[in-house]
Amino acid sequence: MKQIVTTGAVLARTNYGEADRIVTLLTPDQGKVRLMARGVRRSKSKLAGGIELFSVSDITFARGRGDIGTLVSTRLKTHYGNVLLDVDRTMEAYELIKILDRSTEDNCEPEYFALLLNLFTGLDEVRLPLVLIKAWFYAQLLQLHGFSPDMQRDTSGARLVSEQRYTFDLDAMAFGAAPAGQCGAAEIKLLRLLFGRVTPVQLAQVQDVMTHLAPISPLIEAMRKQYIRV
Repeated sequence: MKQIVTTGAVLARTNYGEADRIVTLLTPDQGKVRLMARGVRRSKSKLAGGIELFSVSDITFARGRGDIGTLVSTRLKTHYGNVLLDVDRTMEAYELIKILDRSTEDNCEPEYFALLLNLFTGLDEVRLPLVLIKAWFYAQLLQLHGFSPDMQRDTSGARLVSEQRYTFDLDAMAFGAAPAGQCGAAEIKLLRLLFGRVTPVQLAQVQDVMTHLAPISPLIEAMRKQYIRV
């Protein structure tokens, strides 16, 4: 049976029988794969170290006749251990990878793997606020699914201007002019960054980022719940 060598990160694990475990891994070139890790729950298993959560490993596997293949070997590359130092951080990390797992197809693009690596890196940086990482993750996930807000024109079709305040129309995925709106030029600029090609580490360097994030973080979470239901 042909063996495939790639890199993988665990999204989910389910105990099976007395010593086995079914693992769901995200890879950069094979999409999402489900593999049987035989005997991995035994103390001397050579597979165990390479399928820890919040880790990236080199893996070798063989596809099965059904949906579940067989994990042949693993070698740990990077373990993002700081994620486990704080209970709140750990629980948030569990929730985010669960959302990624439930919202991706088996043949998902390599960009989803890159998203997961950047998520792990951000979570491992304990100085980065969870609310910033979460907003970034949801924005990136929305963008990969094809749901990005209009950050150039308002609901009437007029260009957004720095002197105007705006409220956000969730159904239109656009801003509407409103004198007492919660978003101005700084918030919209940050929103553009969140949906752009930046990492959480880079976002944390933006001046007054947490001040401007406060009004748009709930908007991004509302977008995720509306357009990516899991």
